[in-house]
Amino acid sequence: MSEEFDAVVSRVRERVTPDDGERERLQGAAATVMERAREAVADLPVEAEVLQVGSTARGTWTAGDRDVDVFVAFSPDLERSELEEYGLSVGHAVLPDGHEEYAEHPYVVGEVDGYAVDLVPCYAVESARAIQSAVDRTPFHTRYLADRLDDGLAGEVRVTKQFLKGIGVYGSDLRTRGFSGYLTELLTVEYGSFRALVEAAADWQPPVTFDPEDHGTTEFDDPLVVVDPTDPDRNVAAVCSAENVARLQHYARELLSEPRTTLFEPSEPAAHDGERVAAAVQRRDTTPVAVRFDRPDIVDDQLWPQLRKSLTGLTEELDRRGFDVFRSTALATDEEGGEGETWTDGAALLVELSVFERPAVERHEGPPVHVREHASGFYDAYADDPDVTGPFIEGDRYVVERPREFRTAGAFLDSDALLDVRLGPHISSALEDGYEVLVGEDIAALADGFGVELATYFEPKP
Repeated sequence: MSEEFDAVVSRVRERVTPDDGERERLQGAAATVMERAREAVADLPVEAEVLQVGSTARGTWTAGDRDVDVFVAFSPDLERSELEEYGLSVGHAVLPDGHEEYAEHPYVVGEVDGYAVDLVPCYAVESARAIQSAVDRTPFHTRYLADRLDDGLAGEVRVTKQFLKGIGVYGSDLRTRGFSGYLTELLTVEYGSFRALVEAAADWQPPVTFDPEDHGTTEFDDPLVVVDPTDPDRNVAAVCSAENVARLQHYARELLSEPRTTLFEPSEPAAHDGERVAAAVQRRDTTPVAVRFDRPDIVDDQLWPQLRKSLTGLTEELDRRGFDVFRSTALATDEEGGEGETWTDGAALLVELSVFERPAVERHEGPPVHVREHASGFYDAYADDPDVTGPFIEGDRYVVERPREFRTAGAFLDSDALLDVRLGPHISSALEDGYEVLVGEDIAALADGFGVELATYFEPKP
């Protein structure tokens, strides 16, 4: 099995290692960007340093990647408004056909010689602990790893990245919540090889902690902790979900027990059409409900935390009302929009219920009778209500049986009470503008735009 493992890794390494021609083309594009940036900086009333950062600067990008990251580092004495102004000025000069995007502050993205370019302003702070903007850390990360990566270890990093891509856990965006490039590089450096990392991960007992510089000063409550070697107060793996740590462990064991190149190849299930979705609903004999609405006009890293918060709020309320949530998921089209003819910029909260309809009455317990003030208030509130059974005493408490506000989950979702659920602010606004409730087999309508996601939901894999 060891020889088979090595043979698989060797094939993958050969496939993901850029050849000389690709290296020359990428570095040529990067050199063009940096030269244009230096020329643009020369026209500014302030000085700044132009830096190539990220995997292309460290030689750890995988073959076929076409991303170039260039930072323009300004004096930390510069006002934030001036940083943004000068940064955008340089960005538009370098990428005249580019457009602005926004993280903590705006930056310009565009294309040069077929390569996607991010031109990002930052502060040239003295240390990563003195950052004024989150991106200020990036140059320190590049310098730290450049001192520790040789060609052999860079090759191990590329194999690790490809494995994480293949199993669907690569990327620190808030939709994926997986392993960033920097985290991947730190873990590979920590273990010294892809194989050593895989063998260790297969036996991890979270929480797992690494502190490469042995300088951590903060306690973290995360399944995986990698103290940033450039900032002792930061966990590089903070965004990595427990689910994705577990997924790495599962597939590490898979690879060790049955080495195969398919584990390094990203794949997704064939999209479910409406008929297959309806058949899945019939087979499971549960009642799925979905709230479908227009996708808020915000970037994914703002959208997905709000979707998850809203889904949690909705499932908790449905459970509280006795509808017994079985499983749930959030859906959203990509930032550029979806595929369907309607709701093309759509989103949905999908909740599968074990119980859809409840009795006409619900039990409501009051305080113990001996808690006189509260007990009397409860008794008086219901004593003359003709629609209520009770109050009566059960054990030491007053109890009433009152009409249930919503007998079905659908009635609740169709009501204004939905807007009282704990929702993300942009999700709440979107729902106020209008939404559609789908019940049972009607969720088949979601297949137009979310067929892959529904296939993943109804036929989940590790």
